[in-house]
Amino acid sequence: MEGFFNVRPVPAAREELFSHWRPEPPAIEEVPLTAAVGRVLAKPVRAQEDVPPYTRSTVDGYAVRAEDTFGATEALPALLDLVEDIRMGAVPQKRLAPGQASRIATGGMLPPGADAVVMVEHTEELDATSFAVLRPVAPGENVIRAGEDVAAGEELLPANSRLRPADIGALAALGITEVPVWRRPRVAVLSTGDEVVPPEQTPAPGQIRDSNSYSLGAAAQEAGGEAVYLGLVRDEYRAVLDGVRRGLEVADVVVLSGGSSVGVRDVAAQVLTDLGPPGVLVHGVALRPGKPVLIALCQGKPVFGLPGHPVSALVTFDLFVRPAIHRLLGLKERPRAGVRARLTRNLASAAGREDHVRVRLVETAEGFAAEPVLGKSGLLSTLVRADGTIVIPPAREGLRAGEEVEVYLF
Repeated sequence: MEGFFNVRPVPAAREELFSHWRPEPPAIEEVPLTAAVGRVLAKPVRAQEDVPPYTRSTVDGYAVRAEDTFGATEALPALLDLVEDIRMGAVPQKRLAPGQASRIATGGMLPPGADAVVMVEHTEELDATSFAVLRPVAPGENVIRAGEDVAAGEELLPANSRLRPADIGALAALGITEVPVWRRPRVAVLSTGDEVVPPEQTPAPGQIRDSNSYSLGAAAQEAGGEAVYLGLVRDEYRAVLDGVRRGLEVADVVVLSGGSSVGVRDVAAQVLTDLGPPGVLVHGVALRPGKPVLIALCQGKPVFGLPGHPVSALVTFDLFVRPAIHRLLGLKERPRAGVRARLTRNLASAAGREDHVRVRLVETAEGFAAEPVLGKSGLLSTLVRADGTIVIPPAREGLRAGEEVEVYLF
């Protein structure tokens, strides 16, 4: 056990895992477009056709040759002959000659010879076969050209893109109804503790319901993984060893909660050491909450021993487990979404330690205020009441009321 609880900075702890771990990509599976949002593309998608497939109007009005409208004003309008009404979904039948136009609706196909559309508001109907244009239009005005959205042969989405709703719509526009995605990494979740009971059980005196399995499983799913719930085990070496072995058999990542500190009953560090090599890579991070986190590599798979306190477990999941899931999926880490806000009170911190403080956003006349939601790391309700966290960096010994801070949203 020599060397355990050698506290590392957060970036160094993360890098320790990534410098030892070279994950194999998960399998590829085809999923229907209706189930693809949030999934990660395994192969790039190239357009097999133009989108839109034809030049179309973006307004209700008249398809024209732009040069026929040059110089038009309300005092001296351009007079054009109406040769066709283009119905929605129909192919125009007539090519425009000089001085001619066709009535067209939004989304309608431009007729041959037309290169712009005059909005109906900028015209005046004279009779059934002619109208006046009161403002000129430029070539391409109020028009989307064939292939302007996506050109045939163009790479629309690169591999390892996480599919968003707009991406799903773009794929549908190309006629793609199934997409190749990486299988979701399986994340085995195991809770330890003699005092922990399932949520459906009424706790006896000295017992507490298991919330970590469910919050961590939900966090794994939100990160792009598939949660595998292994249940509860007692704080005994053999029970924890068997539980972690089961996780290594069925999952790509194993997450334990509880049993990561240096108490007499905490056996996770010894279990992960024995399941190496290399076993435990990090035991202890300069972090609050979440100092006693364990990071290990066992049988080529990352195993995380997260603290048992619910807030600590979720904070350390976000810092260490989520990046591991993203690495399996080939996702690049992006800056977390945040908003700027003014801190409402002084916050103290210890130099050399990274503090993650839960805050609630309050809208004021001057902008957002960040109101700390204070409480111990065993109080899950502090996360429920918060909108995000602020980070006090290791170089600071605290933050002052009125300082502008970045609030990282949940």
